[in-house]
Amino acid sequence: METFENDYVEAYIYQQSKKGNKDSGDAYYIHSEEDYFICAIADGLGSGTEAKESAEIIPQVLQMYHHESPDDLLLRCNKQMLHKRGAAVGIVKVYFKQQTIEYSCVGNIRIYILQSNGQMIYPLPVMGYLSGRPQSPRTQRYPYNKNDRFFLHSDGVNLRSPKKYLQENSTPYQLYKKVERTIEDDDDATFIAASLLH
Repeated sequence: METFENDYVEAYIYQQSKKGNKDSGDAYYIHSEEDYFICAIADGLGSGTEAKESAEIIPQVLQMYHHESPDDLLLRCNKQMLHKRGAAVGIVKVYFKQQTIEYSCVGNIRIYILQSNGQMIYPLPVMGYLSGRPQSPRTQRYPYNKNDRFFLHSDGVNLRSPKKYLQENSTPYQLYKKVERTIEDDDDATFIAASLLH
């Protein structure tokens, strides 16, 4: 488990490779500046070394360009995918002053946002994957309030009732522990459980 915490965000990150594989085909990135927080999960197609090579492009690009918008970051990542296997990618960016959360993705990275009023937001995924071919990502924006939570995960995490999990576990750490027990080892699995503190 990796943890991240500052005045605005508390997050717990889980990653596991598929049984029998030394390398995970998933990668993640997490970073904060004074006025924003950004995190991402990439799931390289397939598993093993070639999947890892594709997935690892995403944290490398985000490390250099995390100040850009999620859509611009996805397009940058996409350019790097030529002649590689490709990856599904989801990027979350939280702006503290504006109290907005932005999400952009291509492929089956999923996010669930539980607002403090009990309402659940589930942005629909954009089909496909980053492969170097032209993409038209579209960022989805939502206002957030103190204590809203989100859960971002790759397809190796299989939650039967995401809303129930988020409602019944009031802290990101509780959510992490509860989901961790459900993970099987037949696929690479990565998730980020986070709470917005301000």
